[in-house]
Amino acid sequence: MLKRTLYFSNPAYLSCSLNQLQIKLLEEKLEKMVPIEDIGIVILDHPQITITHKVIEALLANNVALITCNERHLPTGLMLNLDGNTRQSSRFKAQINASEPLKKQLWQQTVTAKIKNQAELLFLLNRPYKTLTSLSSKVKSGDSDNCEATAAAYYWKNIFRDFPTFKREREGDSPNHLLNYGYSILRGVCARSLVGSGLLPTLGIFHKNQYNAYCLADDIMEPYRPFVDQLVNDILEEYGSEADYMNKEIKKTLLSIPVLDVLLNGEKSPLMNAMTRTTKSLVNCYEGTQRKIIYPEFIH
Repeated sequence: MLKRTLYFSNPAYLSCSLNQLQIKLLEEKLEKMVPIEDIGIVILDHPQITITHKVIEALLANNVALITCNERHLPTGLMLNLDGNTRQSSRFKAQINASEPLKKQLWQQTVTAKIKNQAELLFLLNRPYKTLTSLSSKVKSGDSDNCEATAAAYYWKNIFRDFPTFKREREGDSPNHLLNYGYSILRGVCARSLVGSGLLPTLGIFHKNQYNAYCLADDIMEPYRPFVDQLVNDILEEYGSEADYMNKEIKKTLLSIPVLDVLLNGEKSPLMNAMTRTTKSLVNCYEGTQRKIIYPEFIH
């Protein structure tokens, strides 16, 4: 079953009873009930939201990703379950004991899949793409030639036709704010799936920043990023200069990321479900029962 994403942008009181999330919207004087087992992600984006410890306990027990936003309405915090899988201990060991050659092969697969999806998106948007198609076949073990960076320079130069001087920078000009928001949602989806598959989101295959608690999530989400980029491009085409300011409709569009349709092994699947299959395939790679991570493709 596809899990729901709940977004709170107004004053609210969130409590819990009989495994139901009780929602009191204070300004609208409305009350709602949502089964916690139906929830996948909760986003808190208002300073006047009160959430009980019982709610947090119940959400985490059901492997819900709890995301908090800062004063600029950008996701800034992520809370996850520490005990997300019954075989967690053995999977931790397999992950920790993964050899360097295996991790280099996994990173090669990840970069190749990312560049292929970047090329596919450029093709779908009628942008130049053949350079990336060629580059995707040249990625070596561990991406020793840094094809990912070469692809990124070409990709960002060509994707947003109305922003010819665009530079991908976290604190940069529009549409960086849309990309940041979308990637934060995607990161939460990925981290949730990793925990649910019994893996440590901190221990990456490539990313190794000691201050980053989600190195593995940042690795595995890479081939999924172009799906966010496509959504951002759609927003820019619909809203134009109005997209410089993130209104409720734009946020609603970005919050649809978990339910975007992707192609996985020839089958159409919501992105959140596809991410679960991706992280399970990573477990199999660590445990030696599979040699390749399953990553999504665009649907034509």
